[in-house]
Amino acid sequence: MKPLSAQTRIQSEGICAVMDRLCAEHSDYEIDTGVVGQWELRTHYGSLNASFEDGGVLIRVAAEDETCLSYMKMIFAGHIAAHLRTTEGLRWHGDGADAGTPVFFREISVLSSTRLSPHMQRLRFSGRDLDRFSHGGFHVRLLLPPTGRQAVWPTMGADGLIVWPSGEDALTVRVYTIRALDVAEGWLDIDFVLHPGAETPAAAFALDARSGDVIGMIGPGGGGLPEASNLLLLGDDTALPAIGRMLEELAPSARAEAIIEVDGPRDRMALAAGNNIAVRWLYRHGREAGGAGLLPAALRERGPAADDLYVWAGCEFADFREIRSIVRKGWGLPRDRHLVTAYWRRDAQGEDGAGEE
Repeated sequence: MKPLSAQTRIQSEGICAVMDRLCAEHSDYEIDTGVVGQWELRTHYGSLNASFEDGGVLIRVAAEDETCLSYMKMIFAGHIAAHLRTTEGLRWHGDGADAGTPVFFREISVLSSTRLSPHMQRLRFSGRDLDRFSHGGFHVRLLLPPTGRQAVWPTMGADGLIVWPSGEDALTVRVYTIRALDVAEGWLDIDFVLHPGAETPAAAFALDARSGDVIGMIGPGGGGLPEASNLLLLGDDTALPAIGRMLEELAPSARAEAIIEVDGPRDRMALAAGNNIAVRWLYRHGREAGGAGLLPAALRERGPAADDLYVWAGCEFADFREIRSIVRKGWGLPRDRHLVTAYWRRDAQGEDGAGEE
């Protein structure tokens, strides 16, 4: 299939410095073009080629489908907005819609609600045209409309950025993992961690959800199952949906070890089993989530056991920093053999079920 593509030209006094910063921020993705005055980035979603000429820059983005093409436009437009403080004059020509409903948006409605454990609620949603959400990442952003108001959904601006409703129509946006998906039947499952005693609108929605309740969803994004034959997966309650899905999608020839922190034995979940899968549960026993330090301690105790090991972790910010330090500085794992993500942060407003992308 021929890739989709679009282009835009930016004329600005400060554009060269802004482009240098973009290249530096994405240096891991830079491709040597061998052409003077031109550089290229190739990301998970697609490519971005920059050609410098006459005090400006010509940007070409390309991707395999319209969703990824839109993501590439947003990456560039977001960088321009952040560093030039404006996207005036930024207009895309080529493939993809210039405005209207985002191609990656879906309206979904609650089918059922099930309590899986004392701290986990599963909602099953129905939706149309879900095939695109079966690949390209496990994560989605859920859009919760204000209570008692008719939902106003986001649109796309001509610059390639999302235009969000504001004021009384402002949406609550949270990142979650698609735990299961049936494209043919038109449903998907999302598990919500229940955080007591905090301002957690997504958890509150999950507890009170009734059949027919409508929310929005954009995606997919984030990572999926790492391409590795020997996996070490670490996570707390918020990472359980992602770990569960990765274990289910694990190839029979691959091995996986999962170390999971939850409050207590009643919070254990049924996960995929097999001779190639080992699961170890760690219990906080009432200590504050994200403050027990169980995951870093278990990682240090275990130590690196194989040259082909790939480490994946999703957890609270403090544990994230410690785990990342262990695998990078302590074990010396290269960047292509680990992915450690902060899924949430104590004392921060809101909650996430899958982590920031």
